Amino acid sequence: MTTSGFERELKKGSAELLLLSLVEQRARHGYEIGKLIETRSRGALRFNVASLYPLLYRLERRGWIAGRWVERAGERRRRYYKLTHEGRKTLAEQRSAWVNFVAAMRQVTEHA
Repeated sequence: MTTSGFERELKKGSAELLLLSLVEQRARHGYEIGKLIETRSRGALRFNVASLYPLLYRLERRGWIAGRWVERAGERRRRYYKLTHEGRKTLAEQRSAWVNFVAAMRQVTEHA
């Protein structure tokens, strides 16, 4: 596997955690979520529309987020997503698993 293939797999494996984290505090629309991921990661992580929206739809089907359409004068109609009770539980589980995973990786890779 190439470095870019490895990075792609890491991104794929952490995408749900990223999305759930960004709608934890308040509802956000897909474009905002994509921009926040890019900005907060300083450009290291980017999701194009073709991959971001199917992820959001999948999380919604699972009941982890709830979406609703919002129309504002002078703006385009947007779908805002917020974390559900089930999503909050999933986020807590995924965060815990991520922290444990990163700590385990550090133990192995930094003490080689």
